[in-house]
Amino acid sequence: MDQQQRYHNLKMGERGAIISIVAYIVLSSLKLIIGVAAGSEALKADGLNNATDIVASVAVLIGLKLAQKPADEDHQYGHWKSETIASLIASFIMMAVGLQVLYQAVVSIFESGGEPPDPISMWTGLFCAAVMYVVYRYNRRLAGQINSQAVMAAAKDNLSDAVVSIGAVIGIAGSQLNMPWLDPLTAVLVGCIICKTAWDIFREASHHLSDGFDESLIATYKDMIAKVSGVQEVKDIKARNYGNNEVIDVIIVVDADTEFQKAHEIATQVEEELKKVPVIYEVNVHYEPAEPVEDQEGGGLR
Repeated sequence: MDQQQRYHNLKMGERGAIISIVAYIVLSSLKLIIGVAAGSEALKADGLNNATDIVASVAVLIGLKLAQKPADEDHQYGHWKSETIASLIASFIMMAVGLQVLYQAVVSIFESGGEPPDPISMWTGLFCAAVMYVVYRYNRRLAGQINSQAVMAAAKDNLSDAVVSIGAVIGIAGSQLNMPWLDPLTAVLVGCIICKTAWDIFREASHHLSDGFDESLIATYKDMIAKVSGVQEVKDIKARNYGNNEVIDVIIVVDADTEFQKAHEIATQVEEELKKVPVIYEVNVHYEPAEPVEDQEGGGLR
């Protein structure tokens, strides 16, 4: 995949973020208004959950835009990591809101007068869950088309929001069956889900920013390199993420008698093979001659 196509994919990824922002603004407003009017703590908590998702989606959108900036003197590798930094900031905001939702829900459990919320809050939750599921399907398809981890993460967040809305509906329905405590209890669960989502985003973003990398992918790439003709051994391989892109550094071992031009061709083949993987942005290959092997029978070198 060439660099122009990568920038085009980032531009397309903005669509998913914008659709999520619009959906979250409308649904969070609806949930908060109906939740307050109907007296449903679960629906209000779900509305606050969507409010944090607005911030997260805006952060992803800003990150996608900044990531499209070309390399300059201060960022010679480009601005690919802007998206990851934005996700990290969003996780802090989401955690703060999640803790606030938990606090309000726990207080509500002890202060509740036992009045169940109006049934309209239940239908509102069902409607919002259906809308978020449609948004999830769109973003999942878009993420597959442009091979974007960020948009796929947004799609998973859309799905979790649909599930949270269903949970809120269950809590509200339970409160209609003479179990008013179930509504604020569901709000507690929603707060826990917000905090867990924030933690997952923080963990993934910090892992990428600290140059962490999936070990199973390392093993897969190592096997790909080992199959290239002329490679005797993969001496070392390292990888790191730049936004949705991957940079691979590898040291291969070739036959000691291999001419320089042939060794260079082998290294080029390794680079071309790895770049068949769409997310791999750059490959740095260093080659070394194989060390002489001692002849076990004659005691010499061969």
